[in-house]
Amino acid sequence: MLLPKRVKYRKAMRGKVSGNETRGTQFAFGSFGLKALESGWITSRQIEAVRVTLSRTMKRDGKIWIRIFPDKPVTKKPAETRMGSGKGSPEFWVAVIRPGRIMFEIGGITKELAEEAFRLAGHKLPVKTKVVVRPDYVE
Repeated sequence: MLLPKRVKYRKAMRGKVSGNETRGTQFAFGSFGLKALESGWITSRQIEAVRVTLSRTMKRDGKIWIRIFPDKPVTKKPAETRMGSGKGSPEFWVAVIRPGRIMFEIGGITKELAEEAFRLAGHKLPVKTKVVVRPDYVE
């Protein structure tokens, strides 16, 4: 699973996830992309589940680019712990997603196969998604 090698601060605040994405909204690598329509957190396990789904659906044809990285630590306190006594320890890592972000790209396969792969992959994510095609794509 994905996680940073090192971070400046071990624990982070939750923050607000408002507004649309300004970066990562254009194609950089592939011909097809999976774009987020809502905001939310995507865990490293969910990213790995999407990667496995895409590679299995594509039968190792083409190439997959993961355009998001989980760099925000999420803390949890142990079960049945009394209030107070500080913040919990980091449990997992998330990528913060805003609407408009292209999260995954694939190339080197047909349009039908790409749409099916992204349809299956979209079920693994906690945000609504849509399949987008590069504007200059020709079959």
